[in-house]
Amino acid sequence: MTRWLFALVTGIALGAHAQSAKEVHGSSDLFSAPGIILAWGIERGGSAAAAEVVVRVAVDAKTYPWLAVVGVDPFTKDEKLWQQAVMSHGVLDVRIPRAQIGDHPHTLFRLFASEAAARAGTPALVVYYHGVPDTTPEFATAAALDAHLQRRIAEGTRK
Repeated sequence: MTRWLFALVTGIALGAHAQSAKEVHGSSDLFSAPGIILAWGIERGGSAAAAEVVVRVAVDAKTYPWLAVVGVDPFTKDEKLWQQAVMSHGVLDVRIPRAQIGDHPHTLFRLFASEAAARAGTPALVVYYHGVPDTTPEFATAAALDAHLQRRIAEGTRK
């Protein structure tokens, strides 16, 4: 009886601890939900090797004060850290080398409700993408990319 009770209590505790974050699929170059806006663009750079995928992340720091971004290889599940967990100050640009994103195309934006949750790796929300959205535009200059991302974040705010 004691073993059964211990197993039951342990199972309940583990189940409560293992609750997963809410996961939402982002499908276009603009994602907007309460507390977060993501806008994608590509800065071509001087060569194909220099091109970067840039995702501007705008969050309500009261809702999601910490965030991290990882790329995952869908076959091996190997993770590549694109952005370590950092405290959000409202807007952050995540820059991913375009040449590397193909090896880890499943991109996870992990949003945390607190520093403790970030340290424990327990996000409140995960926005995931399977590769770079087809609608993501490319820009020849950093200034053109920045203007586009500002415009898209403003559009996401109005949604």
